[in-house]
Amino acid sequence: MRFSTSWVWGAVLCLGAATAAANECTKSVRWSDDAPYAFRSTDGELKGLHVDTVRAALKRLGCQPQFVERPWARALVELEEGVLDILPGALRRPEREVYAMFSRPVNRSPNVLFMRKAAADKYKITKLADLIGTSFRLGAQIGVAYGPSFEALQKDPRFAALLTPFTARRGAWQMMDMDRLDGLIADETTGLLELQSLGLSQAIVKTHIVTTSEPGMFALSKKALTPQFAAEFDRALDAMVKDGELRQIRERYVPCPVSADQIGCK
Repeated sequence: MRFSTSWVWGAVLCLGAATAAANECTKSVRWSDDAPYAFRSTDGELKGLHVDTVRAALKRLGCQPQFVERPWARALVELEEGVLDILPGALRRPEREVYAMFSRPVNRSPNVLFMRKAAADKYKITKLADLIGTSFRLGAQIGVAYGPSFEALQKDPRFAALLTPFTARRGAWQMMDMDRLDGLIADETTGLLELQSLGLSQAIVKTHIVTTSEPGMFALSKKALTPQFAAEFDRALDAMVKDGELRQIRERYVPCPVSADQIGCK
């Protein structure tokens, strides 16, 4: 069988155009070492629940992610400025809706209070408000939303005086181990895994105090992305729920039976 030279060159040009179009559809996505959501494996590969999810959703749209490592607070600023396209693991808040669109829920893991074992034995509390009037030292990550109850308490000067801001949670765990903090609030799954990896599971314990169980979402920059893209991204996530891909991704990283409907543990 013979092909004309013009037909062959036409096919090559079309293929090149398609490849170029795919390469042009690259979206910047924030990541930070935060297992099981984002981390580097022993061979250096970037993976995790958020990493695999956004990679799969963008692939369905003919796009690819460009992962950029950023502290949380800086990522929020860059999302607002349109420098960053997508921020995984965000909670919907009125002040964030000014500059971000939000995807459907993709993960549900509560934020809970962790304490030094010695502090847990000393402070017998049932809610965060019980800390008012004590000398408890509570770590709070800069720019992170811990839920309505925490935000309301922050307005009380007596509670605000207990807070110690930090940027990286792993450093905060070490501050707790050195008796420089008594507790901090963290995603339950992430907290337990980090404490295990740091060898601090006995020294620092999870309490029953939950500050929020709101689902995490992908925040998409209004300045960088269009409402049409946000809708298409959401449809890709919906399709991943329906065909089971999102559940399969979650089961790779979260050690619990998974509910497809709630995007969390059963």
